[in-house]
Amino acid sequence: MEDKSMTLTEHLEELRRVIIICLIALGVGTVIAYFGFRNQLFALITRPVSALGVSLVYITPLEAFYTSIKISLLAAVFLALPVILWQVWSFILPALHQHERRLVFIVMPLSLFLFLCGLAFGYFVVFPVALNFLLITVSHGFEPLITISRYVGFLVTFVLPFGLIFQMPLVVVMLTRLGLLSPEFLAKNRKVTVLLIFVVAAVLTPPDVISQVLMGFPMVALYESSIWLSFLVRRRQEKAESEST
Repeated sequence: MEDKSMTLTEHLEELRRVIIICLIALGVGTVIAYFGFRNQLFALITRPVSALGVSLVYITPLEAFYTSIKISLLAAVFLALPVILWQVWSFILPALHQHERRLVFIVMPLSLFLFLCGLAFGYFVVFPVALNFLLITVSHGFEPLITISRYVGFLVTFVLPFGLIFQMPLVVVMLTRLGLLSPEFLAKNRKVTVLLIFVVAAVLTPPDVISQVLMGFPMVALYESSIWLSFLVRRRQEKAESEST
């Protein structure tokens, strides 16, 4: 292929071009988000805590401004995602074979979809329950004084793992196709995996049982669905092999 004949210097120049374009896209997206709809973003992000009647504060003159920039940058990642994906795709595409291109074309949209589903589940379902438990149930009698930067940081670190966790079925399918996993192995190690899941949930969530359960049970459900997906993939592979012989 044409890209395979490129020198190392040409590859590095192409990579530099891709990085610059991605950074420009992020910068433009940040400006658009900040001046275009940062108030709407702020209202969306703070809706769970506002619903509990808790007001956020800032304790330094620049804290609110820096937090607005961070929120705009997070929104810019989604705004610039088409450009970023296109640039990354154009960089790796020439080095891939036809079947590899087809696989990436299928996997990338599914991975993005599962990631967004995980974020939505974490934000709309789990986060409000955890926040209510932490700020109302176990903090009764105390007055919450939460800064906007700490709240945004807590929200991101709480919700982001759900986007990664929802990749589990896709990862299992890929490993099964590569012959590195089997449905029998997944089923045999179910008990150990469930234990590890709740250990991971305890690490990733605040130190309360409700948050751990709300993260743990979806992970168990994803694991069970992954077993069935692994079984279907393996059966399809066996059928294809039998038809080819």
